[in-house]
Amino acid sequence: MVDRNKIVKENFIKFVETENFPKASNNLTPSQAGLSNSDVVDIFESQVMSRHLDLQSRIMQKKGQSFYTIGSAGHEGNAAYAKAFRPSDMAFLHYRSGAFVIQRAKQVPGQTALYDMLLSFAASKDDPISGGRHKVLGSKALSIPPQTSTIASHLPKAMGTAFSIPLAERLNFAGELPNDSVVICNFGDASSNHSTAQGAFNCAAWAAYQSIPMPIVFVCEDNGIGISTSTPDGWIAANYKDRAGLHYIACDGLDIVDTYHKAKQAEKIARELRKPVFLHVRTVRLLGHAGSDAEFVYRSIADIEANEQQDPLLHSARILVENNILTSEQVVKIYQDTARRIVGIAEYAASKEKLASAEQVALSIVPPARENIHQHSVSPEQRLQLFAHEKHNLNKKQHLAKLLNWTLMDLMAEHENIVMCGEDIGKKGGVYNVTSKLFDRFGHNRVINTLLDEQSILGGAIGFAHNGFLPIAEIQFLAYVHNAEDQIRGEAATLPFFSNGQFTNPMVIRIAGLAYQKGFGGHFHNDNSFAVFRDIPGLIIACPSNGSDAVEMMRSCVKLAQEQQRIVIFLEPIALYMTKDLHQEGDGLWTSNYQLPEPEKTEINQQISVYGEGQDICILSYGNGYFLSRQAEKILAEQGISCRVIDLRWLAPLDEQGIIAQVQQCKHVLIVDECRKTGSISEALVTLIHEQQAMPVTGNELVRVSANDCFIPLGSAAYHVLPATDDIVAAATLIMKNNKV
Repeated sequence: MVDRNKIVKENFIKFVETENFPKASNNLTPSQAGLSNSDVVDIFESQVMSRHLDLQSRIMQKKGQSFYTIGSAGHEGNAAYAKAFRPSDMAFLHYRSGAFVIQRAKQVPGQTALYDMLLSFAASKDDPISGGRHKVLGSKALSIPPQTSTIASHLPKAMGTAFSIPLAERLNFAGELPNDSVVICNFGDASSNHSTAQGAFNCAAWAAYQSIPMPIVFVCEDNGIGISTSTPDGWIAANYKDRAGLHYIACDGLDIVDTYHKAKQAEKIARELRKPVFLHVRTVRLLGHAGSDAEFVYRSIADIEANEQQDPLLHSARILVENNILTSEQVVKIYQDTARRIVGIAEYAASKEKLASAEQVALSIVPPARENIHQHSVSPEQRLQLFAHEKHNLNKKQHLAKLLNWTLMDLMAEHENIVMCGEDIGKKGGVYNVTSKLFDRFGHNRVINTLLDEQSILGGAIGFAHNGFLPIAEIQFLAYVHNAEDQIRGEAATLPFFSNGQFTNPMVIRIAGLAYQKGFGGHFHNDNSFAVFRDIPGLIIACPSNGSDAVEMMRSCVKLAQEQQRIVIFLEPIALYMTKDLHQEGDGLWTSNYQLPEPEKTEINQQISVYGEGQDICILSYGNGYFLSRQAEKILAEQGISCRVIDLRWLAPLDEQGIIAQVQQCKHVLIVDECRKTGSISEALVTLIHEQQAMPVTGNELVRVSANDCFIPLGSAAYHVLPATDDIVAAATLIMKNNKV
């Protein structure tokens, strides 16, 4: 088999020695672009370093020392635009950005980019960014959050970060990023077709069209192919050249002078005008998609060789020689000396220790706690003004939605870094009035009405968190989150894991959902499955069933995000928002008084709640199921069956000790789960009870009452597939009948 790696290396030396260079695409000189001779040499050295890292990675792979060989060959021109930006400009990079990282590292004292990247290649636990968990391009010192995405899922959070920079300035909030910084976000031409990319472009342009500041430079590195699928000629330019709200700039990414010159134009627009820019950079892809890619299967040898003749390192060598900056011999010497240097560093990096246990691997799933919390006390006078519209209601019992609204009001007053974002949460106050009056009290900069795109909402929230805000994002209905679930799974939740806890994006995501909505909406509005969240490592899921718990739990969620930097899903049962009565009309048993904030209260209660002391049956439930179980408990008590009803409240992680302690005090267990039988939390509860041997082998029953494995239909038909109070009573009665002594 032909060794293209070797050929690319040999061709470079041969072509430089004979000064057989590719033709220039323009006549721009380094000085005209604002580059000194030493600047050009500096960029070229970064390109060469990146190239030899790619070549060395493949050698290491053959030795079993490296495990991920997607490289930057052909894209080394990104070193030129790295030089055009400040090292404090946060950069969200794709995997062909090795030269960018190397060039930026030169702008920050004390960096050892080559060694660091080789440690990452070798999956060493000394890797300073991921601690050996993945080959990622990232660095806290360089303002580069680590990115493993092979698509464009990082674009929405880049957009959110860009939005947050002028937002912090408007709010006089000391964010993590300088107020005059910009965001750089690069990606490939194939990735530009992904829905996440389209959403990010659209949201940035949507904001800019309304004169909302959005200092971001989207960099499309266009090599004309995505793995084996070609991008149609002219596709990128046709899509973005005349797009409303975006400034389009094109450059030849093979020419570092042109790239730097155009990048400085883009930087000026983004930094000074605070407008989004689409920088279209022409590149080539060398050495295939990755080390395992047999490129000749889908590309002709002629096409492969034509690309190799457009090697960006050859273009840079031409610039150096034609402008009398270096001789061809000096260019070759830099190339060969760099190769030898990287071989030596690689041998040392490959010898470093790897992660040695599951505990070490999982250590960074939960980020470290922090002490610098943005919180201040709200005086009684301030609270009177804050709740002036509710002064006649504050001492009255209220339903869940109202109590949650008041809690958010107090939390936003206490925490200046809380920013809410979502559809219709502004003046309208949300579909269910949970955010009512927040816009009036805190303004449009802290209660942000977004466009109708869940990817932008969640990606935006991640970006806000990168700049020190605590976002409380709202997803209007549970089923809508599926349009954007990877922003939670693949982006937010993985950030501390792949950065060894150095980067975090704490947030609270409010989601209205679950079933029993009296015939409204069909499956999109009446979704009863949250399984999508349950297998995401480190994610916390809270689900209150009543207003009193909602107050306490929302405050705990904010503390978890603020102090422990956690990502929290706050799942709100729509059917219980306005519920006041439990057993009969007018009993008011599902309303509560509002408990004022207690600043001195520091503990976070993530435990179950227990109603009753019965020992016949322990009923485990949550949300609507807990409400129905409380109704059933009264009926069963009248039949002489004593129950205790457990509200799980926290669905991930489960309060396992609390659950087992209650189960062990009862003869039987009945699990009531409003979600589907398959994939529901009831399966986890059954497993927990069996694995903990909480019940004797004989003489006790463990029974589930759950929804059918079915989508929720419209109207009264919904109640045919959901558990009901009568179902709970019937199941409990049968348990006791079957176990009469």
